[in-house]
Amino acid sequence: MKHIARKRFGQHFLSDDGIIDAIVRAIDPKPGQPMVEIGPGLAALTQPLVERLGKLAVIELDRDLAARLRAHPQLQVIESDVLKVDFAQVASALGAMKLRVVGNLPYNISTPILFHLLEQVDVIEDQHFMLQKEVIDRMVAAPATAAYGRLSVMLQWRYAMEDVLFVPPESFDPPPRVDSAVIRMVPRTAPAAVDPARLSALVQAAFSQRRKLLRHSLGPWLAQQGFVGSFDLQRRAEEVPVQQYVGLALQLPASADR
Repeated sequence: MKHIARKRFGQHFLSDDGIIDAIVRAIDPKPGQPMVEIGPGLAALTQPLVERLGKLAVIELDRDLAARLRAHPQLQVIESDVLKVDFAQVASALGAMKLRVVGNLPYNISTPILFHLLEQVDVIEDQHFMLQKEVIDRMVAAPATAAYGRLSVMLQWRYAMEDVLFVPPESFDPPPRVDSAVIRMVPRTAPAAVDPARLSALVQAAFSQRRKLLRHSLGPWLAQQGFVGSFDLQRRAEEVPVQQYVGLALQLPASADR
């Protein structure tokens, strides 16, 4: 029986064999590597992955798809909302120190998933995700561009990222109304030891009025934190490089609100 894509889950199933092969080559799975796939769907990517790995853990929210996947002897199926999954527990259950994570992420919740994984980055070896091209453009955006924002700063602080493959709408069934791409995300080995919650709050304040100078947005927030250092507030949020946001977060008083 054919599975009908469900809009509430943001389902668009990858169906282009050439694209699937290119994604698998970009991921380069090796036998025995501990890997988790988010949103395996109809297993278009799952099958070539598990053939190379030997076994694979998959996270699937749709109970009908999860039931189908359980029939596969090489899959460990986690039927859950990915935003509720503790990846440290998954790694422990697989007997692994770190996980490789892959997936065609639901476009309607891709940003929350990325931030959820950011909180658990210590157990991640690398990530390869299919995402809306516009989201990937924001992730890898350089300062002083329209796409540069909170997502750029938070992810570039913690990951080295590379846009590795363009994927047109006709590669899916049903086709989405947007272009897609695949991104590689590798956690940095020695990131600045900043409190993620503090950096997030700082960046959110900075970009809350992105068309105005930082003295109107970030300035009042810094004053509330008791910051007495110097920082050029005569710029817009998009003009400040990632390392300067991180440096500012490290200068905040220990008692600053998060």
